[in-house]
Amino acid sequence: MNDLTHPSPAVSLVGVDFVRNTRPILSGVNWRIEQREHWALLGANGSGKTTLLKIVTGYEWPTRGEVNVLGQRFGSCDIRELRKSIGWVSTALEQRVPSHLTASSVVASGIDASIGVYRDFTVEEETRVHSALTSVSASSVAERAFGLLSQGEQQRVLIARALILQPRLLILDEPCAGLDPTARHRFLDDIGVLAADSDGPTLIFVTHHIEEIRPWIARVLALRDGSVTAEGRPDDVLTGTVLRRIFNTQCEVHETNGEYHLTTIRPPID
Repeated sequence: MNDLTHPSPAVSLVGVDFVRNTRPILSGVNWRIEQREHWALLGANGSGKTTLLKIVTGYEWPTRGEVNVLGQRFGSCDIRELRKSIGWVSTALEQRVPSHLTASSVVASGIDASIGVYRDFTVEEETRVHSALTSVSASSVAERAFGLLSQGEQQRVLIARALILQPRLLILDEPCAGLDPTARHRFLDDIGVLAADSDGPTLIFVTHHIEEIRPWIARVLALRDGSVTAEGRPDDVLTGTVLRRIFNTQCEVHETNGEYHLTTIRPPID
């Protein structure tokens, strides 16, 4: 039984390694996320971000190390039941959604964890769908076909789909991919509203663009080649010194009103 005055962390990874075909993908990863403490997971393509997320969600098993998620220790819990408390929004899911489904139907499909819709939903379930769409400022597109929505609208609908089961942990896997600057700004503002909801989930925001890391993100974990390069408050991690190691390039970081900007000042280092 958990001590209610000291709740279990949302995520606790200790000494996690992951090896595939003798090749190390993750090495010695330690990561602790407290309940309602929102994190950014930062790294270049191929840094190990997706593998780390698959371990957190139980779709991959670490070669070594200990994993606890939402108070459940891997190896002594029902992973399938645990996943019902974890939402994961990614471009891979976006590509699987039938384009003819309405936004409401896409959100409703989350109730059954299906991709399509195979039954009628109750009035109570339809109310939940509307509430989920409203929470991400997407109620206006409820009856539009998913395939006719903009990239940003599709992302909002998929987040609403993840929220329909009221997850305690929500992973947003590069949700701004493909958004133009204006749509990205609006989208991030709306995610900030979700982050501020005291009844909302703990968020893990995955990106390789520091411009997407907003003030509602409390801490950042930076990966390079499967190892943690830095972790801590954004001001401590989002520095030229750290980002040079992560992205293998000379760069400068500028911060204005809580928003960060990265400038590359010469080509990548050999």
